[in-house]
Parts: sequence; C-alpha cells; structure tokens
Amino acid sequence: MSNIYTITQVNTYIKNLFIKDYNLSNIYVKGEVSNCKYHSSGHIYFTLKDTGGQMACVMFAGQRGGLAFTLKEGQSVIVLGQVSVYERDGKYQLYAKEIIEEGLGLLYQKYEQLKGMLEKEGMFLAEHKKQIPAYPKAIGIVTAKTGAAIQDIINIAGRRNPYVQLYLYPAQVQGEGAARTIAAGIKALEKKGVDTIIVGRGGGSIEDLWAFNEEIVARAIYQCSVPVISAVGHETDVTIADFVSDLRAPTPSAAAELAVPDLRALLYEMDKIKSVLNRSMGMKLSLCRKELESLTIRLEHLSPIYQIRQKRQQLIDSEQTLLQLINHKVTARRHMMEIYIEKLEGLSPLKKLNKGYSLVVNKDNRIVNSIKKTTAGDVLRISVTDGDIIAEVSELNEVMRPGN
Repeated sequence: MSNIYTITQVNTYIKNLFIKDYNLSNIYVKGEVSNCKYHSSGHIYFTLKDTGGQMACVMFAGQRGGLAFTLKEGQSVIVLGQVSVYERDGKYQLYAKEIIEEGLGLLYQKYEQLKGMLEKEGMFLAEHKKQIPAYPKAIGIVTAKTGAAIQDIINIAGRRNPYVQLYLYPAQVQGEGAARTIAAGIKALEKKGVDTIIVGRGGGSIEDLWAFNEEIVARAIYQCSVPVISAVGHETDVTIADFVSDLRAPTPSAAAELAVPDLRALLYEMDKIKSVLNRSMGMKLSLCRKELESLTIRLEHLSPIYQIRQKRQQLIDSEQTLLQLINHKVTARRHMMEIYIEKLEGLSPLKKLNKGYSLVVNKDNRIVNSIKKTTAGDVLRISVTDGDIIAEVSELNEVMRPGN
C-alpha cells in the first residue's frame, strides 16, 4: 500500500511519457473530420476517425496559420502535430500545428522536400537569373499544342509584335511522362537558338500542375542557357518551375506580354525620342551657329586686313580731326588778324590824313604836335594825303583847347 498515487500524478507521469517519445512529438495523422467546432476563442476542436478508431484533436488559435481552408464534417485530412495528455480529463489528444487535405498531403510533402533541396543547392538565387531580352527575334514555347495557353500567347504576341517568330514545342503538360516531354522541349528549343523560352500551361489542380514540380523540369530550366519565363496556371498557382525560372509570369498571357515588346509602344517611344532628338539637335545647331558667328566676328577683328582697315580708318579720322583743328585754328587766327588790321587801320596815319589831318615834322623829322616844339622862322614839312608842304613858321598863336 506504500505505492499509492493520485490521479494527477498518474496523468502527469503518462504525459511525460508522451513528451519523451520523439515519434509522438511531430507526427502526421490522417483521418476523417468529425464533430468539428470553431470556438469563439479561435480554437478548433474536432475528432479524427477511421474505420478502426478515433482521436480527439485541437488546433489552438495561435496555430491557425497552418490551416489554409475551412474544416468540414467528413473531410479527409492529414494533421501534423504532437500527441499529448490533457491532464484534467486524463485523455490523450492530438495538438494540431498544420492541417492539409489528404489528397494533397503526399504531393505537398514531396513539393516541400524538393523545394528545400533545390533551394539549398542555390538554384533559386537571384544571381543565377538571366536577363530577358528586350527585343527578341524568336521565342520558343513549351506547352500543349491545344488549349487556351498557346492561343493566348499567339494572340498577344501577334498583337504586340507580329514580326517575332514563335516556335512551339508541343509538350505533354499533364499526366505520366509529362515532365520528361517538358524538359525535352526546353532542350530542343535551346538548340534551336531562340532568344527566350516560355514554359507553361493553363490553370488546374495541384495534380494537374504537378509536372512543373518535378526535378527533371527544374534542372532543365536551371541548366538552360536561354532565359526561361515560367507561366504555369493562374496567378495564385506557384510551382517549383516558377522558383527556378529566370522570370515568373502569373499567366501565359502575361508571359507573352513580358517576352514580346509592344511594337506600337516602341514606335511611339521612338517618335518621342526622335522629337526630343530633333529639338535638341535644333537647339544645339542654333547655339553652334551663334558661337560660329561670334568666332567669325572675333576672327575678323583679329585678322590683319581688318586691323589695317581699322588703322586706316583711325588715320582718316585723325586726319579729319587734325584738319578740323587746323581750320579752326586758322579761322581763329584770321579772325584775330582782322581785328588787328582793324585796329591798325584805326591807328594808321594815312587814315587820319584822309580825314583832313596832316603830319607836321621839323627839319629833324621830329613830329611837331605843339607850338612849344617850334619857333618862328622854323621850316616845317606838312604831309598830306597826296604830298608834302614845305612851310616856314611866321607866327605862333597859342590856343586853349578842351582837355589841355
């Protein structure tokens, strides 16, 4: 009776056994969903069952990111989680981390394994991506020869640029052997020497698109020397081919738009560039003409002929200025001379004589302008305008005149 345990101790002991078992800590369990309840707290409670038994399951609100769909009664699913004991009730249950539909489970697991392996090899790195040619002459297409994908590509490529040559490799894109034909098509078009390869198909289920998740296709795309555009399914479909390819297009139509340049847009852009170029050239030519005219003027100013012409003109201007100064000086001198002549004429004895005046000198030729300079009996010579008069002084009469 010494080894007696409480229920809590027993449940805790059993829980520790579950925790220590590695196989139960991360286990995939498949079954049919039953008694599914979404709690207001965000937790999901449900039961997994098969023909031989059932298991209680719970997915806490914090793990809901591992569920991409809504659980429904009767659904066949695969649950990844940990088996442990709920101590209060003494029941074990599966604590779910991730839930996937059973039909997709194995494919999804293979997808993740291959994706992880290729990612470790560096096949998804951006440094390995090749540039898509901007102006291709030939484009290869790996897809089914019938279907919407090839028709969409042909229609869009023809509308955007009818001069681009399209080469179709009719591959099997679904079912057994599809991956091998897709890889063969990539290699065949690479040998053909096309500029770009489009690999893709229309949308479908994950099983329909599975050929593009095969390793042989991924390695064919990675090893191809020609840039590859993947265009698999719809925008929400993502395959391993999308990760390996040089460019991913959400749809085949989008792939055609990415691979084939729009000729009309290109011509429009060329016209714009032409207009800008012509305007720039016109402005440049105008500036060059103005600069040429300026240099021509400078050259003319610096040329010997221009310098001689300028010096000659300067000499002519100086000569004219000198002549003007001389004429001005001569005119001024003539004017002064006329003034002096007038003054001289005003002082000339002959002018006085013409007015009735005469010049009286004694025998010593001294001017006699006063009676005090002569005496009675002196012989005087009186000069008038037409000769001299010799006279003898007989009498002297002193007369008082104004001013004496």
